[in-house]
This record gives sequence, C-alpha cells and structure tokens, in this order.
Amino acid sequence: MNTLRIYIVGVGGQGNVLASKMIGEAALSMGVPVLMSETHGMAQRGGVVESTVVLGGAQSPTISDNCADILLAFEPMEAVRALSKANADTIVITNTAPVVPFIPGGSAAYPPVDDLLACLRAKVGRVIAFDARKESLEAGNPLGLNMVMLGALYGAADMPLTKESQMEAIRKNGKPAFVQSNLNCFERGFKAASEETAKD
Repeated sequence: MNTLRIYIVGVGGQGNVLASKMIGEAALSMGVPVLMSETHGMAQRGGVVESTVVLGGAQSPTISDNCADILLAFEPMEAVRALSKANADTIVITNTAPVVPFIPGGSAAYPPVDDLLACLRAKVGRVIAFDARKESLEAGNPLGLNMVMLGALYGAADMPLTKESQMEAIRKNGKPAFVQSNLNCFERGFKAASEETAKD
C-alpha cells in the first residue's frame, strides 16, 4: 500500500493525542504498518499539540514540510500554523470553532475564521471545514470533539483503514462509560465531513 501521512494539530485539552492513538489501534487491528509520534509539552497550558500518524511501511513517523497527505486540525488557527506541512494535494480537514488563546493582562485578537479558511484554500486543493464543537455538543458529549474529528477523517479521506475497524478500536480502547457517546460523535463527524465533501 502507499504511505499515507496524517498530521494532526490542535491545542491542549482537545484530545488530539487520543485520536492519533485510536488510529494506531485500528491500523494494528488490520495489520497495516503504522508509526506515530506526538509533541504535547504545552498541553497543560493550552498550547499547541501535534501528532503524526504514518500508515503503510514508512521508516519514520516524522512528516517533513510539504509532505502531509492529510492535515487534520482541531482548531482553525492551528490549521493555518501547520500549513508548512501541506502541499497542493493535501486534504485539510478542520474544525471551524476557534479556541482564543489566553493572554495574562490582555486579550488576543483572533482573525476572522473565514480569513483563515481562505488562507488554507489558497494553498491546498481541498478544505473540509465544519463546526466540530457544535457536533460534539449536540451529541451530548462536550469532550467528544476529538471523536467528531476522527469521524470526519473517515468521511472526507480515502483511508486504508475501514470505518468499522476504527469504530471497533473506539469500543475496545475507550472508557466504557463514554463508548456510546464517543461513537455517536464519530458518526456525526463522519456525516458532517461526508456532506461537506459532497459539495466539492
């Protein structure tokens, strides 16, 4: 199979790392070679959290500039910050609900989300954007944004893993009390991204 490089970015507390681990579990269940890495030193402070998942026999989990096949962004500003990893063929799947950074003694000016999306579309061929926070809240799981984005990955991209294998990984590796809620979030993300993809 061809190598698929997925670069995942968000801010601390959004569940980025767990989502990447769930992809890894699904890959292992299907016998698909997988390498992963994560950078989350600032997660406790709401800082940037980056994860990589490389499927298909690569030698390293590192994703160099211009080499991501998929950019999965849990926050729109972080999607723009990560654009150096993308190229004209990269699929960007992004949440449109911003997380405005806290600045002690002041306030941060956050760019209009439409401007951020325009910046993304100027560099890549496909941008799938929707309000994942709204989807998680409507599913009754305020902490389920990561599962919504995981579902969106399968709804928008041609994954070498099956949707069923990913859902089974959620069942087996999630906290039992949240499994059904997480699956509901996954399905909502899948549906939302599928609908946005159909508009292209």
